[in-house]
Amino acid sequence: MDGLPTSPGPQHLRALQRANRVRLARAELKRRIADGETTAAEVILSSPWEASSMAIGDVLMSQRRWGGTRCRKFLAMFRISETKTIGSLTDRQRHALAAQLDAHATIEHACVAEPQHLGSRVLATV
Repeated sequence: MDGLPTSPGPQHLRALQRANRVRLARAELKRRIADGETTAAEVILSSPWEASSMAIGDVLMSQRRWGGTRCRKFLAMFRISETKTIGSLTDRQRHALAAQLDAHATIEHACVAEPQHLGSRVLATV
């Protein structure tokens, strides 16, 4: 089904083993996003097996400086719930989200490199 080997034994033990593999793979994916080894946009576009049943909000909040409020505001632009799974996104939704995430990353990178000051406040992005 997802490329994982099945093991013999009682069904509940196999389910626990699979759940542990998925949990560990998701934790690794979140770490890679946080460390910048991959981007949320790449995960959304490629939809790897460990992310297909993962909530879009979890992927977005794995990014540095992304919390619940920023995630909800971002997804509100697309009328997508933060609990919608990566695997249930349409191709159109995937491409729109990825393009907007890339645009946000470009803007944020520019703001971090050269912040524009207004008095003592720094302009922030979404």
